[in-house]
Amino acid sequence: MKEVQLRIPAHADHIDLVRICLYGIANKLGFHYEDIEDMKVAVSEACSNAVMHGGDTGEGMIEVTFRHDEQALTIQVHNQGPPFVFDGTALASTPLGGAAVPDLQAGGLGIYLMEALMDKVEVVPASGGTDVWLTKYRQ
Repeated sequence: MKEVQLRIPAHADHIDLVRICLYGIANKLGFHYEDIEDMKVAVSEACSNAVMHGGDTGEGMIEVTFRHDEQALTIQVHNQGPPFVFDGTALASTPLGGAAVPDLQAGGLGIYLMEALMDKVEVVPASGGTDVWLTKYRQ
């Protein structure tokens, strides 16, 4: 398995660097344009969450690792904030369909979007932060 690592400041201004790196890697691996665009949205959501929750000082770092082989591209987004424990049952119990806009809760939709765009999403509390693993399989 091959690996590319990127380390950026936990600030929204740097998320575009992750998207550009992802585009280059996924394009080189032969992913379709639509899949690359889906991955770019999903990784942007993961990085935005890392910026928001990655530390209370705003001076932390986000570590992004792209791992690929013949079957898939997996993107790991690590932040240095308090570990986040994701309980998917809360998301599953509140479907979006039919909900009025004022009734929607803030937060949680990023994970829903990542799950809709990627083949596999894992949110794992890690020592010194949280890891979000996004996987897209080749077709």
